[in-house]
Order: sequence, then C-alpha cells, then structure tokens
Amino acid sequence: METSENSITQTYIQQDAQEILKIAFAKKDENGELTRPQLMEIAIELGISPSELELAEQEWCLLKQDSQEKLVFNVQRRQKLRQDLMKFGIVGSFLILLNLVTTHGISFALSILLVWGVFLALSAWRTYQTEGEEYEKAFSRWKLKKQLGQSFSTIAEKVLKGWQS
Repeated sequence: METSENSITQTYIQQDAQEILKIAFAKKDENGELTRPQLMEIAIELGISPSELELAEQEWCLLKQDSQEKLVFNVQRRQKLRQDLMKFGIVGSFLILLNLVTTHGISFALSILLVWGVFLALSAWRTYQTEGEEYEKAFSRWKLKKQLGQSFSTIAEKVLKGWQS
C-alpha cells in the first residue's frame, strides 16, 4: 500500500544533502572519526574520483590552516587593543592629574583624551570587525609580514651557520 507521499521523489539541494550526510556520519560513528580508506570508500560510493577527493582534501587543509591563522591574527589584534587601552588609561590619568594640579581643571586633558578616545574607539571597531574587505586586507598584510619575518629568520640562520663554519 503506497501513499502519494512515498511515490513522490524527494530532491535536495546540494547544501541540504551535505548537511543530512554530515548528521548521518556523526550518528553512524560515535567518535566522529573516519580513516582515510573509509573516506575514500564513501567518496567512491558518491561518485567522487580519487583525484577530486585529493583536491578537496588539499583545499580543506588550506582552509583549516587559514582559519587557524585568522584565530592567531584576531588574538594579536585584541592584545594590541588591550595594550592601547592601558596606555590610554595611564596617560589619561597622568594628564588629568597634571591638569588638576596646574590649572585646577581638566579642560586641556579632556580635549586630548576625547580626540584620542575617538581614534581608540575606531581601532576597537576595526579589531572586532572580523569580516569584510578591510579585514581581509589587514589579515593579508599581517600574513605577509609574518612570512617575510620567517624568511628573514631563515636567511639569518643560514648566514650565521655559514660564518660559524
């Protein structure tokens, strides 16, 4: 006895199919881990060639590495913001005390702190903005500086080893 619901073929968009399979895989294996041969077997069953799987695996590795680098980048940006806030607090306190002692008011210190505070607020906004073109540009600059630093370190090590020999 077949109902009209069973006779209609259901179709899924690719993203929905991926999510369904992801849930099914997670439920199938309690620890959520697959061996490379198991992954290959699943890919073959889905009609994915070994070369396509290899390319997908390489892309996944790059995306994972990029994601980890962005985490480090975000942590460093937040640390720099905290340092800037500490400087603002220390210098601001000093300016207010100096202004109180010399003029018995805070008008001079307040004007400096307001201008500085605006720039600090803009910096904070950029720090916590983790999407968009400006973020990607800042991340690319940071990544390039990091790569250049590593290159210079490698060259310096080779030169020092050459001199020591």
